Amino acid sequence: MFGKNFTARMINRSAETPEDRRRFLRYAGAAGLGAAAAGVIGAAAGPAADADAANSISDATILNFALNLEYLEAEFYSNAVFGYGLPEKLTTGAGKRGPVTGGGHKVPFSSTSIKQFATEIAKDEHEHVAFLRAALGKSAVARPAIDIGSSFTAAAIAAGLIKPGQTFDVYANENNFLLGAFIFEDVGVTAYKGAAPLISNKTYLSAAAGILAVEAYHAANVRTVLYNLGLAADANAISAARDSLDGSSHDDQGIKRNGVANIVPADSNGLAFGRTPGQVLNIVYLTPKKATSGGFYPNGTNGAVNASS
Repeated sequence: MFGKNFTARMINRSAETPEDRRRFLRYAGAAGLGAAAAGVIGAAAGPAADADAANSISDATILNFALNLEYLEAEFYSNAVFGYGLPEKLTTGAGKRGPVTGGGHKVPFSSTSIKQFATEIAKDEHEHVAFLRAALGKSAVARPAIDIGSSFTAAAIAAGLIKPGQTFDVYANENNFLLGAFIFEDVGVTAYKGAAPLISNKTYLSAAAGILAVEAYHAANVRTVLYNLGLAADANAISAARDSLDGSSHDDQGIKRNGVANIVPADSNGLAFGRTPGQVLNIVYLTPKKATSGGFYPNGTNGAVNASS
């Protein structure tokens, strides 16, 4: 991995600016980053347009989108393990800094191994936030408003785990905690996979690949534990709910298929699938429609990438 100082210097050269936002709106419009992604991979009209689109959004803008996701994961896991969230010094930056609602109490872990897994993941997510913020420097966005309370109830109702009017406390027990973690980890992996073609600088791509690898380890761990606990039906219901939010494709996979374990959600070539930022926001905003806020981000994400597909 490249040193933080070197990465910071590289990213500051393509720092997120008002011009980034204007260019983003021009190429991505209301569909998140989908249109810009199409331009980058060659779906725009002609080579000149492709080159312009590829250069229109800085890599820092993409990494700031990732930072929004890391804030959510870090707050979720920190509250689960320690009963509190990120330190204030890791939450400031560009854009409006928002509060965290929900959480505030530890998960009453009964399994030593699951608690150790959760503690390790919490540490990793804390470090992801710190790394991205250090690398982005003054370009780093602040933590947006995050809901890790009622949003889980809405997600559980959408998945059919509970009925309307009931409450899903993700920190009430290990099972609830793991099902909540399943929502984030699979989305995180597909988000980094989908963002890879949009990152032009190899330094940034190396950093993103390093985080992607860790998120994939986390996701596999969570999927394995859920399977061993006999929670495949609930996990599969969450997978189906995610699949209903992110468009017409049906790439999402549960942890049990055709009666056997499905720990790695890969295609026929053994490859993981990716999601565009817009599709990721559909899931975390908990809506299949175009939106700029909702669900886990009641006021939306900070930075130029804030619209779902």
